[in-house]
Amino acid sequence: MGTRPILLLLTALVLCGCGSVERQPVPESMQDSVTVLGRQDLREWGDHVGVTPTDTMQKYGELETVFPAIMHREHHYLVLSGGAEDGAYGAGLLTGWSATGTRPEFTMVTGISTGALIAPFAFLGPEYDSVLETIYTTLGSKDLYTQRNWLSLFNADALADTSPFEESIARFMNDQTLDAIAAEYHRGRQLFIGTTNLDAGRPVIWNVTRIAASGHPDAYPFIRSLFRASAALPGLFPPVYVPVRGPEGQVMDEMHVDGGVTAQLFFAPSDMDWSEVMRLLDVKGKPTLYLIRNSRVESRYQAIDPNLKSIAGRTIGTLIRTQGVGDIYRLMFLAERDQIQIKATWIPVNAVNDITIDEVFDTDYMQALYQFGQERALSGKVWFVVGSEFVGELDVDR
Repeated sequence: MGTRPILLLLTALVLCGCGSVERQPVPESMQDSVTVLGRQDLREWGDHVGVTPTDTMQKYGELETVFPAIMHREHHYLVLSGGAEDGAYGAGLLTGWSATGTRPEFTMVTGISTGALIAPFAFLGPEYDSVLETIYTTLGSKDLYTQRNWLSLFNADALADTSPFEESIARFMNDQTLDAIAAEYHRGRQLFIGTTNLDAGRPVIWNVTRIAASGHPDAYPFIRSLFRASAALPGLFPPVYVPVRGPEGQVMDEMHVDGGVTAQLFFAPSDMDWSEVMRLLDVKGKPTLYLIRNSRVESRYQAIDPNLKSIAGRTIGTLIRTQGVGDIYRLMFLAERDQIQIKATWIPVNAVNDITIDEVFDTDYMQALYQFGQERALSGKVWFVVGSEFVGELDVDR
């Protein structure tokens, strides 16, 4: 979730007082027993407690067979945050990193919101850098959504129609790309994206690699809908109604929206002992978690006009920024506990401030930010190694 769509979101909140979408929502008593694509192992609650490495790994079976590409070797993890058009920073950084020849193959990639859109191409490697460049330097607002007629908003579930966004996802995340993701599942690598189950008010983590490799005839269209859900800013973009079935085969649905509503970054459940996972997989050396925050962690001073729109917009933007900073601290704690090194990067507060932004997802701004991220990676001065000794320095412009 980013800050610039907030004004449109506020308009939607004012206008959309009632809905016309017919639903069969999941009863609270069934929220843990419904299936997706006929299975219960394609996702997890992002705030699930009681997770143990042994239980998790037992789901997979014989580890040597299931994880051939990630056992007995070094691990590199990539965590991508939300940030709307600021995702151009992460996209540019990844392509610049590829050009240095030092970008590793990631054992696991996770993404939220715009980070979810970057994630599959980062996961598949440098040969997909051209796709990232196209998405984050050429696609503007018109390629993502159209504004609905004002009269229709009184019974709509969003301010905008995202049919163009759906078409763009289908174009870039085609069957060939999803075939490649499925193939990586059989090597043991993992790709996860996050959404928010708005009915439950809880984060959901989807195992995209497992869904792609499931063989279900609806798997690929379903994956595309999840990427649309992960970036569905409530009020501005329509939610995705995920079809599920109850214990007796009842047809129901869940309302899923932007993963940034519940988290800006995620790696693994906080109560999972990742050091035990590393022991089971016989990981060599100390793993590295690369964290790309597609946003600024510092606040830019801005005199706020004394009106509802300005005050509410600044308030929501501040909440999103500080939520992201909090997520960084949480990951720092977990990484130190589990002996994982974190290398983090974010957009410096004064980066690309000379661009006049004319619209949401302004291509001039995104092109400039993409180039900034790319040049920063090429310079080799992009990562900030974080740990307990650096607590209190996350607001340093680096």
